[in-house]
Amino acid sequence: MDLLLRIQRQLLLHPLRPVVVDDQRTWKAGMLLAAAWHMARAIERSTDRQVVGVLLPTSGLFPAALLAGWMTGKVVVPLNYLLSREDLEYIVQDSGLETVVTVDPMLEYIHGPTASMKPLRLESIDFRRLPPIRRARRRGAGDLAVLLYTSGTSGRPKGVMLTAGNLAANVDQIVRWATFDHRDVLLGVLPQFHSFGLTVLTLLPLAIGARAVYTARFQPRKVLDLAREHQVTAFVAIPSMYNALVAARHGGAECFARLRYAVSGGEPLPDAVAEGFRERFGVRIAEGYGLTETSPVTNWCLPDEWRHRSVGRPLPDVVERIVGPDGSVLGPDQDGEIRIQGPNVMKGYWRLPEETARVFDEQGFFRTGDMGRMDAQGHLFITGRIKEMLIISGENVFPREIEAGIPP
Repeated sequence: MDLLLRIQRQLLLHPLRPVVVDDQRTWKAGMLLAAAWHMARAIERSTDRQVVGVLLPTSGLFPAALLAGWMTGKVVVPLNYLLSREDLEYIVQDSGLETVVTVDPMLEYIHGPTASMKPLRLESIDFRRLPPIRRARRRGAGDLAVLLYTSGTSGRPKGVMLTAGNLAANVDQIVRWATFDHRDVLLGVLPQFHSFGLTVLTLLPLAIGARAVYTARFQPRKVLDLAREHQVTAFVAIPSMYNALVAARHGGAECFARLRYAVSGGEPLPDAVAEGFRERFGVRIAEGYGLTETSPVTNWCLPDEWRHRSVGRPLPDVVERIVGPDGSVLGPDQDGEIRIQGPNVMKGYWRLPEETARVFDEQGFFRTGDMGRMDAQGHLFITGRIKEMLIISGENVFPREIEAGIPP
């Protein structure tokens, strides 16, 4: 089923179910859908372009704006408010958007709108009025749904084109792999403009009728209080956040009494952090892997399959191979580039056909640029980036192996 229709159906079937809790309010399903309807009408009145930007804090406002954009047939561009004004202005111009759904505090945070940005302030909408009920527009699996721009650490940010089919596939892959359902409660501390925050912490709970608990700022004490209060079952964060929770002089195992998954991604998880978290909270952190270009999740280490430093096996319908410098597919425990194929892999880079062509090989596998190895059971281990590889005594060695003392 089309992801937008699937989400709208969930919201309509259970209008009184609390689906989002954020720093300001608890959003029931009907309330979130009504807000999206209001925003959709405002978007239609504001722009006739095919793209619309979203500049909002991690909250229930973000999914409402995302759904509103899709209801009007728009491609949504979530804007990273941590970027420089120069990069934000570049993204606005490169994507072709003008209208940006936002709130005054976010405009203040980025020191006002950029030159090409036309703010649609949510403060200007009277949400107390009867919402303009509307039917969602159907999208084909190949229709573009979002443009997620890379951080721009090496050159200008690139727009990753994710289709409705890409996002729907990844939501389905995660649900099948980790057996999520409406009884789950996910704690969201990653920004929703980030691919993990978008798919795992926003679209996934909406699609299955689960609850998402958001906080716009990562404050260890508050995060632990929210985890305990809402009895969260899944928590996705980066290693530095886990480290901050370990260092916090607050809370214990009761904070994560119902936790099924503590997932770390984005960078290697230090052993000291993993061990400290397990000692403090009684929970083993499992690593995962994914990229913006893969919608994003490709690997998820399930708790009962834990391997030291493994990011787990591939999700359903994800095909991974390790490829050597000569293009040959390597066997178990051999280092090479990780290449990925699946329905969650992006359509390409926005307005960059040559770069898009370069990142897909002759068999249609996406070249991740990450180095890794797989064991005989298909568990993936990340060892570094291609550009970071060193040759020592004729052997390929990566910084992560040096830091961990792992022999090549």
